[in-house]
Amino acid sequence: MSKQAMREEAERLIRETMERKTIVVKQGNTRIEAVCGKCGAPNRVQAEKGARRVKFACKQCGHKQETL
Repeated sequence: MSKQAMREEAERLIRETMERKTIVVKQGNTRIEAVCGKCGAPNRVQAEKGARRVKFACKQCGHKQETL
């Protein structure tokens, strides 16, 4: 099965389920991969739906900052 055929099959299945209303699409929280501005450690931050900037403290050094 080619990629195009698989894509068409997936789209057909999604259309059928949406017509039967057995699937519900929800918007949830977002995870942001942030890097500490002080020590450079990676941090994973949870952001609420619609939030642009989230305040967090670095897990390594405790520096308080906001995501970009």
